[in-house]
Amino acid sequence: MEMGSAESCESYFVFMNYDPEYQRLRADRTKRGAYELDLYLSKKHDELLARALEPGSYKKILSLVIVDGFSVEITEDQANVLRSANGVRVVEKNQELA
Repeated sequence: MEMGSAESCESYFVFMNYDPEYQRLRADRTKRGAYELDLYLSKKHDELLARALEPGSYKKILSLVIVDGFSVEITEDQANVLRSANGVRVVEKNQELA
């Protein structure tokens, strides 16, 4: 993101398409399985962001294990880029609950 850009970053949730490897790892209820799932998702989500967006222009908050998704602070334009990225199912702005 360029310095002085008028566009502000907001929190979005990104949910991924069906992934058999995610399903396989999630089915492993051992401590090792949970650890491998965390590593797999974090790496997968980081790689997607690195491919789709400019380095340093976003801030990944966390990977979600219960669903194959993650939270990231990005601009609306970046959300649109991610919507068309390979493997992405849904990109939703995080709505603050009143």
